Amino acid sequence: MDAELIPSSLPVVATVSEHDGGPAWLAGLSQVIEELRERWSLRLGAPFHGGSCSWVAPAWPPDGEPAVLKITWPHREAMGEAEGLRLWDGRGVVRLLREDRERLAVLVERCEPGGALGDADHLDPRERLEIGARLLDELWSVPVPEQSGLERVADVTAEWADLVEERMDRLKPDFDPGLVALGARLLRELPATAPRMVIVHGDFNPGNVLSARRRPWLAIDAKPMIGDPGYDPWPLLAQIDEPFAHPDPLCVLAERFTLVADVVGEDVRRLAAWALAREVESALWAADHPQSPIAYGSMEKAGVFARLAEV
Repeated sequence: MDAELIPSSLPVVATVSEHDGGPAWLAGLSQVIEELRERWSLRLGAPFHGGSCSWVAPAWPPDGEPAVLKITWPHREAMGEAEGLRLWDGRGVVRLLREDRERLAVLVERCEPGGALGDADHLDPRERLEIGARLLDELWSVPVPEQSGLERVADVTAEWADLVEERMDRLKPDFDPGLVALGARLLRELPATAPRMVIVHGDFNPGNVLSARRRPWLAIDAKPMIGDPGYDPWPLLAQIDEPFAHPDPLCVLAERFTLVADVVGEDVRRLAAWALAREVESALWAADHPQSPIAYGSMEKAGVFARLAEV
């Protein structure tokens, strides 16, 4: 690998190396970067040290407008990104400028100055939540096409429900079995009772909303699917200002779920039920991957969401 283009310190190097086919993908990455640089006449900067499954770097096409080149290791969640960006067409999200489907590469609008919503300490949590909720509402307003290559939330969460049950049975963690069973049931039932179908962002955490020039804030790094909008807000609500660090997280979250539900026009209990379901799935994933350096869900948090959902 080219040490300047792909330094060993990049998170994608460590992450992808552990997967089947990952070393081969990394070995060919330098050539892919050079091919795309030449084909799209790009000037590239040093890669960003962020993200675990993609090589990402600042780029300048011939018109000089700041852009970002992103080349993603082939995996299921990444397959729909370009399609989602095309459908959103810059509404609440970065614009797609070019794509190479075969290489899972996209050239997208760059967010400048690029500060993350989660780090915007000059805004209070309510302001940050409202910014995020309004972006979600805009993303969800885009019509769902009759035909697309996007996955369905219902299919993905049904698989998650099976995994939750399998991991609970195999690992036998010290988790509340009733709460785990409830989470698995909701992963199956919530998509089937969705009041509407939208294109969900799929990974709407506060780090994936950046300050920009065209708009004050834009979303990045989508993992789009088609399904219940209630799927999306959980990471935004769980990560802004670390609500579980407050003395009374139930009270804090009740207020914040109500705020977001009012902005996006969704039922607050339904949003909380989705948060419960996704927290349970995340906690069981973490139990099966104890060496992961990333913090995932917990059953204590799932219990708070259960109280909010009144289930």
